[in-house]
Amino acid sequence: MAKNYDVIIVGSGAAGLYSAINIPPELKVLLISKRELKLCNSALAQGGIAGVYNSPDDNIQLHQNDTMIAGGFKNNTEAVHILVSEAADAIDSLINIGVDFDRDDNGELHRTLEGGHCRHRIFHHKDATGAEIVSRLLDKVLSMSNVDILENTYLCGLKKTSTGFSCDAWNDGKYTSYNSHFMILATGGIGRVYEYTTNSAIATGDGITMAYEIGADIKNLSLVQFHPTAFNNVKTRECFLVSESVRGEGAYLLNKNGERFMHNYDDRLELAPRDVVSHSIILESRKLDSTEFYLDISRESPEFIRKRFPMIYENLLKQGFDMTKDKIPVFPCQHYLMGGINVDSFSRTKIEGLYAAGECAHTGVHGSNRLASNSLLEALVFSKRAALNIAEKAASVNADFEECSFEHDSSAVTIPHGFRTEIRHIMQSSYFVIPDKKAAVEGFERVKQIKNELTSGNYIVNPDYIEAKSLATVAYLILKEVI
Repeated sequence: MAKNYDVIIVGSGAAGLYSAINIPPELKVLLISKRELKLCNSALAQGGIAGVYNSPDDNIQLHQNDTMIAGGFKNNTEAVHILVSEAADAIDSLINIGVDFDRDDNGELHRTLEGGHCRHRIFHHKDATGAEIVSRLLDKVLSMSNVDILENTYLCGLKKTSTGFSCDAWNDGKYTSYNSHFMILATGGIGRVYEYTTNSAIATGDGITMAYEIGADIKNLSLVQFHPTAFNNVKTRECFLVSESVRGEGAYLLNKNGERFMHNYDDRLELAPRDVVSHSIILESRKLDSTEFYLDISRESPEFIRKRFPMIYENLLKQGFDMTKDKIPVFPCQHYLMGGINVDSFSRTKIEGLYAAGECAHTGVHGSNRLASNSLLEALVFSKRAALNIAEKAASVNADFEECSFEHDSSAVTIPHGFRTEIRHIMQSSYFVIPDKKAAVEGFERVKQIKNELTSGNYIVNPDYIEAKSLATVAYLILKEVI
């Protein structure tokens, strides 16, 4: 017998947690976390959250303009206006639940600068803003009696029913079914489809895949952002990010000869938007036949660096680099997804009752390139709009639930080893910063074969299978747009 809820939220990052907080307390909510609660891309966000909040020298039009410029004017202007207009409310809400934003010597909220912004409007908690925000949001959700939480639980099946949705979930080898009238997908990004990414282990595009399979529109999945300054000394699947705010505080970007080079590519120098800087690094790399690039902030005082960037400082120190005096080796790396499950201004998909928020959603707010520190803001603004829309509709919903069963074949086998590794290699070689069209065409054919094998084969539905199928689907959708 399935368990029934008014709302099921899949994902425990900023979007999932904030939507739970804004759903009326009389509605019963289930929050499903794929891994441990704090393992999410939101918690990795270093820079901060952008917004016009009690700022005499800033206004929402300037924030909107910066967002549009960074996005190549391919943004949804209505979504951008909502984003910048509701930023103050989001920041105020975070302060009210205890988020400890940094303050200056006068006790005023400190604002930093990042690439693409014309004003200091980034509110931050040192260089670990995402972790601070997720911690405080989680504290709030854990105190809410109407919210049940499942950790280490994988969504492995989703069906639309006459009364809402039925989903099948895997936890420790056991399957349990759940019903709901509404569902919010807040499952994060797709970074693990690449060999190297700044994303956490959860970012395999599961929510996007589930939405695609039940008929939701997926839009602009090929709009992938590559962060220009990932730490490049030790190649690991999850690359440590050296925040954009380091450049915002004055760091120089240097080539292998120790020379600044951004002036050859863009008048905004190191503070150009991310796609511009990443593109410039690749062009400079080809010009010098070298992947040796550095970020250097050593001209600033050691005390300032250690105080402003304690987490980055400590992590680099563990790798043998003292950023108060050493140049930091960096290179572009997959970082963020601008496309996703297509939604309207209230985070509604075309499927009645299905919402998407955060990185897995395509609101159109980022255009072709996300402006720094707009991601946490988008997660909060549009997840709240989803919750408020659900609150309006909940009163008129039929209280009954349609039962829907999920079958698991006892003769199913485990998937062959190596699918995920092959998919990552295809994406890294064919669609990284400056795409290789020929490799993309060839890669698409192989990815399509893998996807078909996984969707038609008789395989055990476990975490390995779920993530492999998601990665194959995501790669298929990305490359299909490209070729």
